Amino acid sequence: ELADRVERLNAELSFDPLPPVMPAGLAPGQSIMQEVERRGDLLLAFPFHSIKPFLDLLDEAAIDPTVISIKMTLYRVAAGSKIISALIKAAENGKDVLVMVELRARFDEQNNIDWSKQLEQAGCTVIYGVEDYKVHSKLMVITRKVKGQLQYITQIGTGNYNEKTAKIYTDLSLITTNEAIALDGLDVFQSLLLGGFVENSKHLLVAPKQLRRRVMELMDEEIAQAKAGEDAQIIIKINSISDKEMIDKLLEASQAGVKITMFVRGICCFRAGVEGFSDNITVKSIVGRFLEHSRIYVFGVGARQKIYIGSADWMTRNTVYRVEVAVEILSQPIREKLLYMLKIMDSDNVKARYMDAEGTYHHVPHKAQEPLVDSQRALYQHFAQEKAVAALHQAQGAADAPDRPSLWSRIKQLWQK
Repeated sequence: ELADRVERLNAELSFDPLPPVMPAGLAPGQSIMQEVERRGDLLLAFPFHSIKPFLDLLDEAAIDPTVISIKMTLYRVAAGSKIISALIKAAENGKDVLVMVELRARFDEQNNIDWSKQLEQAGCTVIYGVEDYKVHSKLMVITRKVKGQLQYITQIGTGNYNEKTAKIYTDLSLITTNEAIALDGLDVFQSLLLGGFVENSKHLLVAPKQLRRRVMELMDEEIAQAKAGEDAQIIIKINSISDKEMIDKLLEASQAGVKITMFVRGICCFRAGVEGFSDNITVKSIVGRFLEHSRIYVFGVGARQKIYIGSADWMTRNTVYRVEVAVEILSQPIREKLLYMLKIMDSDNVKARYMDAEGTYHHVPHKAQEPLVDSQRALYQHFAQEKAVAALHQAQGAADAPDRPSLWSRIKQLWQK
């Protein structure tokens, strides 16, 4: 009887399983490198997606004869990291492997020292960042030489290269073959090797020299649009905001009439909704089953809209004292996907709280006729359905049937239900 009661109690106190799924169109054992080349851009959304495609990409790169180098930043990695194993394998196979290891990752200092020794022993070039600045960026560039031409696969993310946190943190990871993004990424590594910082970049926002400046310019563009009577908006998802210059610019934008929606899980050093001061700013915090960790910046509307994902919160420790990287999302399907995710978060009336003008957080009101929306659960269900739609599309031989709607149009139809 006691055993039965304990089993029932465990069931009541445990989450139901939500195993991560493979991204739509990918299957275990499939060449991730070939699939990325075919698509051009691939977005992984953890923990809804499995981290396996990224691990498989590194494993492939470690043995692919066309790969000549792998450059990567490491902040926190898991014990028994498969990522470290892949980098060691790549070096042993003659690849030029450069790893920037941040030894000052809090609570992981000894772990990172141990990994650094193993990487060096395997023949990797290991560097340790810039004095007085932590390297917090999540950046990897794979360089290939195919028929005499250089090709690149670049990954930029919002979270650590850690198999464990990928199961419990919400993070985003862009994998792209865009050459301009790769060259911007290589500039970051070159600067780190020289002990300096990137000051200008076409598709990346790089702290400490450029990210804050460029974000302020993007906010100024929205302020100008609002003052001209045009639609203007800013949507920001971050963990914390305490950078006074960025807060002042947000308040200026609010007072100019820019509509601002912010998802701030943790520290928020201003009050939203204060009449005549911040009344065009809405701040929500989502605290759910998974730790909200992804950073998304959206500026503008329509054709002029710019969307970024990256590693930086809006705190001076990130914008002034760390090397951070955010990347502009150029793929229209991925842009639409990110906007959809933000829309789902905005509709959360289960785990979300909103800030009032006094700085107090409240449950989002739920009207009787409205469905309950737990955004994390809703996003998991949609990514699982997306996977199912892709499998159905493939099974029906859609590639040989031009009269059938495209996979992406079918997924959008599913999302709009």
